[in-house]
Amino acid sequence: MNVYDSNRIKDLFEPKGYSQTSKVEDADLVVLNTCHIREKAAEKVYSDIGRIEKKFSKNKKHDYKLVVAGCVAQAEGIEIKNRAPRVDYVVGPQSYQNLPEMINKNKEFISDDFLQNEKFKSLIFKSSNIVSEFISIQEGCDKFCSFCVVPYTRGSEFSRPVKEIKDEIKQYIDQGIQEVILLGQNVNAYHGQGNNKDVDLAYLLESISEFEQIKRIRYMTSHPNDMSDSLINAHVSNKKLMPFIHLPIQSGSDNILKKMNRKHTRNKYLEIVNKLKSKRPDIAMSSDFIVGFPGESDDDFDLTMNLIKEVEFSIAYSFMFSPRPGTPAYKLTDIDKNIKKARLSALQSLLKEQQKNFNKSFVGKELEVLFDRKGRNQNQYIGRSIYNQSVFITSKENLIGKILQVPIIRSTDFALEAKKQ
Repeated sequence: MNVYDSNRIKDLFEPKGYSQTSKVEDADLVVLNTCHIREKAAEKVYSDIGRIEKKFSKNKKHDYKLVVAGCVAQAEGIEIKNRAPRVDYVVGPQSYQNLPEMINKNKEFISDDFLQNEKFKSLIFKSSNIVSEFISIQEGCDKFCSFCVVPYTRGSEFSRPVKEIKDEIKQYIDQGIQEVILLGQNVNAYHGQGNNKDVDLAYLLESISEFEQIKRIRYMTSHPNDMSDSLINAHVSNKKLMPFIHLPIQSGSDNILKKMNRKHTRNKYLEIVNKLKSKRPDIAMSSDFIVGFPGESDDDFDLTMNLIKEVEFSIAYSFMFSPRPGTPAYKLTDIDKNIKKARLSALQSLLKEQQKNFNKSFVGKELEVLFDRKGRNQNQYIGRSIYNQSVFITSKENLIGKILQVPIIRSTDFALEAKKQ
């Protein structure tokens, strides 16, 4: 979502005569687009501000504008000004469309209103890639997990109308896009207007698949409580929908899930997984895990490890619990950091082994890959498999934008190597 927002901010300024530069010290405008989901990410903003100031000071340039955008801006607007007086403007993730006017008219320092509908009507959509593009279809969250800042930084759930989404996709199609990745804090909670009625994500997926030029569709991030039968069935009926789903559970313990206010149980999650696998046996699953949530016992952690063994994830993302100010979990007693580190290490070791085995299972087989960029080595191209794995290949022919069936000859922990036929 932050990549999507950063691209839209860039698009807002290009018509104003701005162009992107790779050297910070050459810039007239610097925008830090921030994340507030963990403490480390939020604190990094202030160290980045310091590094930027030093670079400009060294070059004796003082007429640049410095902007902090995104979720840290939404959550800590006044604090940013107090801790970093050099910052000129602060804009939240639902009001960054105001940024050009703020700078042009030297208007108010902070813009932190929740203006989702107004935002999308004001944005400019220019593809950032020649193959694949992110599309924000749903923003905000009404779930209020006890550890999460999203409802406070992104606002309540908002779904864009089907027509508006398809109009954005049409612009990308004109620029050569073949794949769209639909984004939302709870993307499967989508309930936008289509055909003069409220429609769900399965309807939207089918509507988008009608574009002949769009060959692939993905979506993320999903919540188990919004995993409807219509969406599960879409993974069977919609041939353009990739067989990969990111479905965070956070913990395998009902005790911890309740403390997290996740509003689903371990068994409910497993029921969804089993239903998906029975309908689409080849589907690949990924997830998120928080280790060391307040009150997590050894038994709770063992339940999480057992769930991972049962599901067998193709990839997963895991973090130690990070208390975020303003959330209910912030007031809970944290557990010993060394215990959290040990549990995270064990969990990540298991997840890494599963990912390694998943990748290894494709050696000697063919996979369909959409190539979207050049690699670091000469004549190397990189793409994504239908299961979202990174695949690299050596070819003298330019493969960018091509969808090919390629034989997999080697696997690593994080990628696959293919051979051109």
